[in-house]
Amino acid sequence: MRKEDIILRLSEIEAELKRRKKSDRLSKYNTGKKKHKKQLLFHKCKKRNRWVFGGNRSGKTECGAVECIWMLRGNHPYRKNKRDVFGWAVSLSQQVQRDVAQAKILSYLPKSWIADITMLSGRKDSPESGVIDQIKIKNVFGGISTLGFKSCDQGREKFQGSSLDFVWFDEEPPRDVYEECLMRVMDRRGDIFGTMTPLKGKTFIYNEIYLNKKLNPQIWHELMCWEDNPYLSKKEIKLLENTLDASVLDARRYGRFSDGAGLVYPEFDESIHVIKPFRFPAEWQENISIDPGLNNPLSAHWYCVDWDGNVYVVAEHFTSGKDIDFHAEAIRQISDKLGWKRDAKGRISALIDSASNQRTLASQKSVAELFCERGILVNTNVNKDIFSGISRVKAFLKPDSGEGNLYIFDTCVNMIEEFKTYYWASGDTPVKKDDHCMDELRYFIMNRPHTPVRSESELSPVCRDKLRRIKNLKKERKKF
Repeated sequence: MRKEDIILRLSEIEAELKRRKKSDRLSKYNTGKKKHKKQLLFHKCKKRNRWVFGGNRSGKTECGAVECIWMLRGNHPYRKNKRDVFGWAVSLSQQVQRDVAQAKILSYLPKSWIADITMLSGRKDSPESGVIDQIKIKNVFGGISTLGFKSCDQGREKFQGSSLDFVWFDEEPPRDVYEECLMRVMDRRGDIFGTMTPLKGKTFIYNEIYLNKKLNPQIWHELMCWEDNPYLSKKEIKLLENTLDASVLDARRYGRFSDGAGLVYPEFDESIHVIKPFRFPAEWQENISIDPGLNNPLSAHWYCVDWDGNVYVVAEHFTSGKDIDFHAEAIRQISDKLGWKRDAKGRISALIDSASNQRTLASQKSVAELFCERGILVNTNVNKDIFSGISRVKAFLKPDSGEGNLYIFDTCVNMIEEFKTYYWASGDTPVKKDDHCMDELRYFIMNRPHTPVRSESELSPVCRDKLRRIKNLKKERKKF
């Protein structure tokens, strides 16, 4: 072959490779300098029932569509792949299917990957303008995978019979459709995943997935907000913020469930404030805080504070329907396990609601006195001002507030759940329900002195060096 022909052939091959790369959006997904970290967390998760609760424009639907394509193609970078996969993409209606889930799927599918298309309406040579029933997709094993499109308005009966490798819910399905789809993936040990903005309030998904009240080990979720999307500009965020009503911002910006009252602590973020337990120095041990209850739950947590003023919730006792003997013994056992500090007589100190000083006709002694008799020296002198207490807790949840940060060991499951279910009622008062952990957290925080604000010149050389490093890290982050 002549040299000129070889050069021409090479240029044609190069042009074809550029064309294919340009048409293959999947190869460019989350690969540039800007990376959507929450999307990557979703794709890397190995749980079989995983959900993204995201605000509008947060990137949630994008990651749902890509997850489908990766599984159908058999080249998922983070999961064990299967041959000839069969899955469903489920939308609320056929119109929503065409405009959202179907459009996203097609945008990631080069025509060379499509083996065949079956249409419910429209032409298969122009599938984006019609409603697709099924797409046959060539997988990397040389076989064919199938993606079926379903809509919830078809009713539960249309979801029966099939055996599936996965189901993707684009937005929240009705309970009967969700439960029917669980049956569809059972025999193949398939996956359920959902991407949704929780605009319907506290539905069954709130209890089943977000709170995971049944403690299903295969359930996982992530919240995704506007700020998590690196491709959404600050200018656009400001525009959206000014356009939407404050009552829906919780769901549409942060992807949070709301019943219209609003979360007391929208600053709480599990990915930041919930951490794995670690062995803490004895010098960090600060206090135990108790919200008493007999028929109602008694909530007690063990609090540590590090040398920078950060608060750590390191252990939990949360039980209802038990007497003082039971609770005192439980507090002693947990304290022994932690190596918690005691006084010279072996007694344990704790904060407790001042209402525990009250005596009733059923008892000659108050709850506080009963605890003291059992070696738990409770201090009832706590500040119970609700609004001030909430304001201080909020400060601990915000980085760079000057108060320090709040971290909760993931073993404190009841406190974590209450953070996610603590809502405002009317005015400046939260709903008085399931708030025992939140109350005694406030007692502890309000019992601590405010962190004094010091000038940089008053700090030690070590602290000044730490501040310098933090500033440099922030500058580096802004570059990305």
